[in-house]
Amino acid sequence: MFLDILIMLILAYSFGFLYYGLYRNISARVHGRFGPSIAQSFYDSIKLFTKDTSTSFGWMFYAGPIIMASGALMTVLFIPYLNHGDSLIGFSEYGNLIVVLYFMVLGPLGNALGVGSHGNPFGAMGIIRGLTRLIGLEMPFYIAVIGLMIASGTADIAEIMASQKETYNIVAHPLLFIAAFISFLGFMGKSPFDVVGAPAEVYSGPAVEFGGKFLALTLSQSAIFSFAKLLLMVNLFLGGADNLVDLVVKTFILFLAAVFVGNVYGRLTTSQSVDFLFKIPTVIAIVGLMFV
Repeated sequence: MFLDILIMLILAYSFGFLYYGLYRNISARVHGRFGPSIAQSFYDSIKLFTKDTSTSFGWMFYAGPIIMASGALMTVLFIPYLNHGDSLIGFSEYGNLIVVLYFMVLGPLGNALGVGSHGNPFGAMGIIRGLTRLIGLEMPFYIAVIGLMIASGTADIAEIMASQKETYNIVAHPLLFIAAFISFLGFMGKSPFDVVGAPAEVYSGPAVEFGGKFLALTLSQSAIFSFAKLLLMVNLFLGGADNLVDLVVKTFILFLAAVFVGNVYGRLTTSQSVDFLFKIPTVIAIVGLMFV
């Protein structure tokens, strides 16, 4: 199990930074400029782990990124990578989809606790935006997940994947997928819901005071969390993956869809985001739930 967990974390870390590097590069090309190399974010993370933090605002300032990283690590370890076999399953046999949803909240919680301790107005602004937006993001996603659990008769992710042998849930329950995918865009921090660390508005958002190892920890958990969310969407709506190649293909397709939407639509304000999320994807999710 130790080797299995280690491989899962290495894959999540590697693919998370690979996709983040691709996102920066593709977005730059869309805007008519050359972006950094695909591996630049990975290099930055390694470099920051070797540096010291120059500021301190008490123990909670340090605890915040640790709580965030704990949430990312536990989330990815409770999601099976493959839909069969005993490899790359981590702790998934000991916890179901409800446990995963609980762990997903640790990221925003740790962020709020750590940022709240330094009192920088840019960080506080980002946290207020993020927690307000989180209410709107969770509603349609949770309704869609409840619909899938009812349709599959279980909250076990492995069994939900197994129930898609004949038809993927993206086909069987398209309304639930649409609602979950809109929330997924916000969870990934992509436009039009990227109001937390919006460039040119709140500087670098919640991470403004973090530096050195703690900034590296923040970036690393973000990369792992992003891959965990891609993995969860693949398992819930695309039948999971038979092998690593299948996993890469399906997560990459979802990633490209998120990049496409992020580069086509402009950023909504916080109030517009919440208003849209409650009126459109939440209603779609409720209708999808009624069909189930």
